[in-house]
Amino acid sequence: MPERPIQWTDVYVIAEKLAELHPDVKPLSVRFTDLHKWVVELPGFAGDPMKSNEKILEAIQMAWLEEIE
Repeated sequence: MPERPIQWTDVYVIAEKLAELHPDVKPLSVRFTDLHKWVVELPGFAGDPMKSNEKILEAIQMAWLEEIE
């Protein structure tokens, strides 16, 4: 069964995928512009690239930090 498309609100799914794809990256060292690009490029991501904001990106960054700790 195919996975459901990923949206901006799926911060924990995004964080898990980022941790898998970028295992040597410290989440707090990633600029929001790069984080946005990485999320939009995730396989299965279907969110509107224009619908992100600093609050969402920060939530993703914090979830990613939790994921690797």
